[in-house]
Parts: sequence; structure tokens; C-alpha cells
Amino acid sequence: MTTTTERNPWIALGALCVGFFMILLDMTIVAVANPAILQDLQTDVNSVVWVTSAYLLTFAAPLLVTGRLGDRYGPKNVYLVGLTIFTVASLGCALSTNIEMLIAARAVQGLGAALMTPQTMAVITRIFPPDRRGAAMGAWGAVAGIATLVGPILGGVLVDGLGWEWIFFVNVPVGIIAFFLAVRFVPALETHKHKFDIPGVILSALGMFLLVFGIQEGSTYDWSGRIWLMIAAGLIVLGVFVYSQSRSRGEPLLPLELFRDRNFSLANVGISAMGASVTAMMLPTFFYLQAVHGYSPTKSALVFAPMAVVTGFTAPLIGRLVDRTHPRIIPAIGFAGFSLSLLWFISVMDVDTPAWQLMIPAGFIGLANACIWAPLGATATHNLPMHQAGAGAGVYNATRQVGSVLGSAGVGALITARMTAHGLSGGAQEGGQTGPLPEFLKEPFANALAESLLLPAVILVIGLVASLFFVRPTKPAWAGAPPAEEAAVAPNTIG
Repeated sequence: MTTTTERNPWIALGALCVGFFMILLDMTIVAVANPAILQDLQTDVNSVVWVTSAYLLTFAAPLLVTGRLGDRYGPKNVYLVGLTIFTVASLGCALSTNIEMLIAARAVQGLGAALMTPQTMAVITRIFPPDRRGAAMGAWGAVAGIATLVGPILGGVLVDGLGWEWIFFVNVPVGIIAFFLAVRFVPALETHKHKFDIPGVILSALGMFLLVFGIQEGSTYDWSGRIWLMIAAGLIVLGVFVYSQSRSRGEPLLPLELFRDRNFSLANVGISAMGASVTAMMLPTFFYLQAVHGYSPTKSALVFAPMAVVTGFTAPLIGRLVDRTHPRIIPAIGFAGFSLSLLWFISVMDVDTPAWQLMIPAGFIGLANACIWAPLGATATHNLPMHQAGAGAGVYNATRQVGSVLGSAGVGALITARMTAHGLSGGAQEGGQTGPLPEFLKEPFANALAESLLLPAVILVIGLVASLFFVRPTKPAWAGAPPAEEAAVAPNTIG
């Protein structure tokens, strides 16, 4: 007998989006709470930075492995395990009484997120036929847009009203609801008996750890020889990993045949550029709004409200167009639009710019985002074999995460360099977290931050070039799908 879930894959997607929303919320909500954490736990800036660094490290390093786990044990099962770990770790974060305990709980939280994230994309790949996947990815992208808005605003309200602990407490009821929704509505999909490549698991995890840690912590250690040695070691280990996968006579952890699909390879380039650009954009813009204009974290987040709102409204609509157009058209428009909108934002980053003049290009950035996230995801997964959906999702998300780390490290170094060039010897620290700058520092500070935003604008050109080489995908047979008339339920049925 056909279950409700099999009849309507949109309900399953809605259930998954609750957990996906929580992960994205957690990535943006913590930044607002850092000053309060520093003060309450009586620690230093470097330790507070590790509250985010530990999470990103344990999130990024295992993604290749966790994607494969979904293929082996079922994406629903691995998602539920990750969701449980994430929710319990959130409670541990909220109950932390010292910075060491908080950092450890955040590391466990990152592991839970790593288990969950590839499964959401893998389930979409397996329950929606290729010609309807764009609409599903569009709804998925809308959730990302809403979380981008809610995270900083909710973080500011909770920290101001209840204390920093509540940015983690809020995950507990959401996690419980997400768990029961997934149990009830997400289908238990067919598993595939993969043999795990243990040497591959070790090499991939070690290589990703060394690379991500080196890039992430480079500025903390002034890009010393030890950091460059660590980055080089990570690249070498990953090179050995790829070579071992190509020579494997058994079943490799990373099926290199995935990259024979031109669109999958190019989509990974595009999502890496997108991850780097979004991360690189946030630091200088929020520094500018808080240090130059003296805005509170909540008010700073509201300046970017048009970006999130536009993404949330337009992503489902654009997702439907993805299924009807050549795959290069919409992403190319998105990457070009994002880059041009950033240049527009840069052009109005003056000392006395009113907020509304900043909100207009932010809205266009939101529209560009909607043209990138869903189309890239749909193009990347279109030709994936069902038994490798988890592996493909793991690669795709790992690429995005490494791009994010590269963007964060790159813009941090560029901000410091531009500050020095403008005579601000204290670098980014001149802006501080405690309030607006002295009047005579505002103009050089704003100019330095505007110049640093050129980095994400240029990186986006890489995504533009990659998207221009997409080809029209093949139409593979889609085994194991629900009947076409049942899969065609409109996305507005999501409650």
C-alpha cells in the first residue's frame, strides 16, 4: 500500500527542511552572541573564535564520509542520528559553564550537522525525478534565505532578552519537532551494501582536517611557516587520497566517475565560489554597519532583510523555471547579478549612507542568490545514480564548506592588509565590538572594508565562467521513484 509520504514527496521535503533550517540558523545566530559569551565566560577573543572554528572544522572534515554513510545505512537513518547528536549537543552548549566545555559541545554539534546535511540533498535526489528536482531545490533554497534573515535577528533578540545560552536552548524544541516529523514523513529509502574503504576514510578525514584547520587558523598564527606546512600537508594527503581512490580495485569512498559528469564537476566549482563569496561578504559588511554606522547587531541584520526576504520568495519560483531552461542560463544570471550587486553595494559604502540605499542592492543580492543555490543543486544532482546520491551530496557539500573557509580566511587577510594600507595599524581590531569608531577613523575604515568586498565580487566571476560551460543534461531512467502523477504535487502543499 502506498504511504502518504510516497504519494507526496513535498511533505517529506518539508519535514527535512525543519532540520536544515536549524543547521543554517545555528551558523548565523552564534556570531551575534560572541561578545556576550566572551564577557559571561570571562575568556579571550581567540577562545571565542574557536566556538565557531570548532564547529566549522568538525562540520567540514567528515562530509565525504557522512555522505557515503547515507548510501550505506539509508539517508533517513543517518539524518536522524545526526539530528539527535546536534540537538543533544545544543543542550550541552546551553549548559556550558566555561569556554572549554562550550567549544567541545560545538565540535560535537558540528559532527551532527555533518551527518545531517548531505542526507537532505540525497533524499531530494532520490524522491524527486530529475525534471522536477529544480522546484524541490527551490523550496530548499527558500529555507536558506529565511534562515539567513532569522538567524542574526533572533540571535540579537535572544541575547539581549534572555542571554546567550538561549541561542542554543532554542535548538532543543526545534530538534525534537524535526525528529518526529522526519520519523513520520521521510521515507525509508533503499540502502546499498557499500564496503567502506577504511584507508580512504582515514586519508580523507585527515586531509580535510589539515587543510581546513590551516586555512581557518592562518590569520591567528600570522600565516607562519607551520601553518603553510599544515596546508601543504593537507593538500598532499588529499592528493594521495584521490590517487588511492583511482587505483582502488574495490569500492572507493569517493567514486571518481562522478566527475566524469561535466555538470557535476562544474557545479562543484560554482558552489565553492558561492560558499567563498557569501562568507567573504558577511565580515566586512557587518563590520561596516556596526563600526562605521554604529548599528546594533539586530539593526545590522535588518539592513540585509531584503536579501533574505527576496531569496525566500523568489527561490521556489525560480526553482520551477530551472526544470524548463538550459542549466547555464539561470546560474549565469545569478553569478553576474551577485557580482554586480556587490559592486553597487561597494559604491554606496560611505560614512553617511542612509540604510535604505544599502538595502536596495541587498535585495538584488537576494534575487541573485535565488538564481544560484537551487539551480546549481539541481544541475549537480540531475545525473547522479541513485546508489551514489549520498556520495555526490557529500562531495558537493564538502566543496561548499571548503569554499566558505577559504572565503573567510581570504577576506580576513585582505581586511588586515587594506586597513594597514589606509594607516589603521590596528587592522580590523580598530572596529572592535564595543561601538562606533571615532569620527576621524570612519572614512578610512569604510574605504578599507569596501575594497575588501572586491574579493567576493571577483570570486563570483569563477562561478559565472563555470556555469557558462554547463550542458543540457541527459534524461536517465529514474528507478524507485513514486509514480509521476504522485511526484508532481505542487510545492505549495508544504504546510
